[in-house]
Amino acid sequence: MSSPESPNIPVSEKVANLPFSPGVYIYRDKGGSVLYVGKAKKLRNRVRSYFQESRPVDGRISLMVSKIEDLEVIVTDSEAEALILENNLIKQYQPRYNILYRDDKSYPYICITKESKPRVYPTRTIIKDGSKYYGPYDSVGAMKRTLETIRKAFDLCTCAVSIKNIDKTRGVPKWHSCFDDYLENCSGDWDAELYNETIKKVERLVNGQTDALLRELKEEMQIASDALAFEEAAKLRDSYIAVERFSQKMKMVADKKVDRDVFAVNVADDLGEACGVLFKIREGKLIGKFHRFLKNIEGLTVHDLIQSFVEDYYTGQYTAAIPDEVYISHAMTDDEPLVEYLYQERAKKVPVHVPERGEKAQLIKMASANARLHLNERRLEKEKAERDRIPHAVKELKEHLKLQRLPRRIECFDNSNLQGTDPVASMVCFVDAKPRKSEYKRFNIKTVVGPDDFASMKEILTRRYSAVMKDGLQIPDLIVVDGGKGQLSSAVAALKEIGFYGECDIIGLAKRLEEVFVPNRSQPYMIPKKSTALKLLQQARDEAHRFAITFHRQKRSKRTLVTELTDIEGVGEKKAQALLKEFGSVSEIKKADEDALKNVIGAKLGEKVYNHFKG
Repeated sequence: MSSPESPNIPVSEKVANLPFSPGVYIYRDKGGSVLYVGKAKKLRNRVRSYFQESRPVDGRISLMVSKIEDLEVIVTDSEAEALILENNLIKQYQPRYNILYRDDKSYPYICITKESKPRVYPTRTIIKDGSKYYGPYDSVGAMKRTLETIRKAFDLCTCAVSIKNIDKTRGVPKWHSCFDDYLENCSGDWDAELYNETIKKVERLVNGQTDALLRELKEEMQIASDALAFEEAAKLRDSYIAVERFSQKMKMVADKKVDRDVFAVNVADDLGEACGVLFKIREGKLIGKFHRFLKNIEGLTVHDLIQSFVEDYYTGQYTAAIPDEVYISHAMTDDEPLVEYLYQERAKKVPVHVPERGEKAQLIKMASANARLHLNERRLEKEKAERDRIPHAVKELKEHLKLQRLPRRIECFDNSNLQGTDPVASMVCFVDAKPRKSEYKRFNIKTVVGPDDFASMKEILTRRYSAVMKDGLQIPDLIVVDGGKGQLSSAVAALKEIGFYGECDIIGLAKRLEEVFVPNRSQPYMIPKKSTALKLLQQARDEAHRFAITFHRQKRSKRTLVTELTDIEGVGEKKAQALLKEFGSVSEIKKADEDALKNVIGAKLGEKVYNHFKG
């Protein structure tokens, strides 16, 4: 075995010395974190395939391989052992590049404890103490119906109270609803043999073996009746009726009374997730349905996903009874480890097939439809969660201005100049009502002469949204220009000329009365003064103005500094910029010695600048 205690041995050397044995391999990054856990029939062949140039290109796997700094392997006696170990290690480490499972909830189980007089109760927590767990149940309702049948049929208590959590001085806890006799447990002082026989019947019931259980109850009822034990016969009759009603509520889905597990996987590329569904069929009846969401699926095929889902179910559950047959929606990438595992558990071969026609194919189709339904529900949940995150101001702004979509991304523009000198403009970006400073933009006005705000706005919007179209940048939901009808008209004209008009909403915000102008509407909107929507627009407008003013001041200050240097004979703008870049300010240039100035702009000009400030 290789181990993380030997990280100095190169991975290539470890790979070259791997055995041709089944086992599990673990990839780690330079920090020792587990990247991936996998199983292999022949460790050397499987692990070496990751590092061969001829392997198929997969961006996800290539990225993982580039991060591998250490390799650990664990040799097992069989593929089935490797399968179980792989599942346990994945759950332990949750590696970034393995398929992981996302559960909406902690699924409910029915637990039968490992005690001299086992208790039967519902739980969402599995403890490895030898107890048996039946499920998981896809709905609490289905589990409660089973527990209710257990109470009616066998007169067993099914609450979670035990002798361990009963305070003898205070009596039974208030939070449970059972009022049976508390001697050792909720079910009272039963004869041990009778109690254990009853528990065996409960196990048959939760495993879906109702036909055999009904036959047994009927025989016991007949024996009690023949013995004139009419009270006992009446109890068995009530048990028989309760189990029969429970059985009748199960959906008959197979012509033959067989035990089958039916698995299907459906993929939603837009969610980056898949959903696996299991139908548990016992004695031809659908006794349970279970689903899980699979994530980390990028670059994986549906064959990889169905294999992971099925293997995880059988090796990850504590009471996953092996059926007579297993049917899957897609062929697995490698089904040998699973087949070997199922054989070991059942001591006979369990066929694993992809049905093409008949009732089995119909079951697969039904399971796949359920998986698709769960993905649709998942999509709606995500959309609702996304909507819930949208600030009230954004929703309110859409309503007040009757915008075509929620203004989650707002780009706001402003101009700044002083008597027509150093004209600049700014764009600020707000996403979900918060400034995103990494996407702010500054513009030098290039084509407009003099203080013409309309023309300046037209130039800036032309440049900005020409670049958005050319480079495929994100389109905003709303464009805001600082100003009234005139500014808005210039902005609209600019967008029409470049073919961008109509891609998103555009408005003008006039400062005097905080009027909001929109295209093709003569009267402005007046948003209530206390509205969060108006406050959002004001915040964006003020931020754009601040950003433009700051840029204008920096530019004017820089121009002033450059002018002070260019007044020196022979010093042009480029030399002045070089000096400012080197020394940082005119005051530092004045302090510089002659040699330092000469190193930057040459001996002749360096001497002139030095004499200018020292003379």
